[in-house]
Amino acid sequence: MQLFDIVGAVEGKNILLLQGPMGSFFNTLDQIFTRHGARTFRIGLNAGDAYFADADHFTPYKETPRQWENFIKEFFRAHAIDMLFVFGDCRFYQETAIHQAKKANVSVFVFEEGYIRPDFITLEKNGVNKNSTLPRERTFYEALEYHEEMECNKKNIRAIGNTYGRMAWHAIIYYIIGNLFAYKYPHYTHHRTFSPFWEGFYGIRNFLRKHLYKIVEAGALKKFETTLAKRYYFVAIQTHDDFQIKKHSPYDTIEEFLEEVLYSFCKHAPKESFLVFKHHPMDRGKKNYKPFLKKMARRLGCEERIHILYDLHLPTLLQHAIATVTVNSTVGISSLYHATPVICLGDSFYDIEGLTSKGISLDAFWQNYTEVDYELFEKFRCYLIKTTQINGSFYTAHPF
Repeated sequence: MQLFDIVGAVEGKNILLLQGPMGSFFNTLDQIFTRHGARTFRIGLNAGDAYFADADHFTPYKETPRQWENFIKEFFRAHAIDMLFVFGDCRFYQETAIHQAKKANVSVFVFEEGYIRPDFITLEKNGVNKNSTLPRERTFYEALEYHEEMECNKKNIRAIGNTYGRMAWHAIIYYIIGNLFAYKYPHYTHHRTFSPFWEGFYGIRNFLRKHLYKIVEAGALKKFETTLAKRYYFVAIQTHDDFQIKKHSPYDTIEEFLEEVLYSFCKHAPKESFLVFKHHPMDRGKKNYKPFLKKMARRLGCEERIHILYDLHLPTLLQHAIATVTVNSTVGISSLYHATPVICLGDSFYDIEGLTSKGISLDAFWQNYTEVDYELFEKFRCYLIKTTQINGSFYTAHPF
């Protein structure tokens, strides 16, 4: 799927790009749209946004969050905006802008990290994740055609490679500049910590822990491929500040999710089975749930059945698991790719009968999970790639 297959023609359109991911991605997008005959506008909310934007197209927003709704409403009217592009649809500024855009009949396009990872970014009209307008009916996907030569086949996908280093470098610049010139945007409220000190601290701790875990977990993967294969359930821990937890789940914190899963497993799962928790790599420098999980497992009398992991190879763990438990992480889609059953405990666009254990309680799931209809999954995955996924990255010089 290419950018303009999703967006359509932009010639003669007035396009607003609001904030965007850290780095130059929206600037590249700005240039692409301009070359195709669009008139572009940028709005930034802090000095980091300004640094990565074309000054000729840039409007800084420096007022209070309370005034944002009226500002963006008037901006749409004054500039006759036809299309709005944002990164994520749950942050305050983006969520408010989307709401006003829809009221003003402005087309909304939302970028997000790839539903299919690696090698893809997501672009959907109207919303992403829980707000996605993708069909939720099994019959819709059953009616689709699929064959191995289609463009969604893995052999037709360009490998992007590891972009973590470039992302981290963009983040460092963004946070430093955003804070050095914070006085220019005195009312800006970030969706998470905006301190370069704390982000630097977490970054260093991330680096140190990554290398520590290489030592601590050396050789550990082998037992999940052999003696523990198909004897454990896998739990994907999402980031502690994930909007998919805050906005689209019944949980206020990750700890609530972990507590529910651990309690249910210890009471209802087969006694010979194990439970594997894996930390999210983006939370490596910020969170360590091991003490919490160990203490609770000890209280429930099942500590010997619990494994807590950090950096072991995710696809291998998914492939050899009995089943996967998630709130609404895209790890669930990766699990389906390996034909490993999945239960979603939050709202998710892929929680569809035939794919997941939809409609089954967590207590029942451990012994009565639904097997993956793999033909259905291949059709679903292909439709997902063809309609919402762009083979590229937010953090490479040539993103598409």
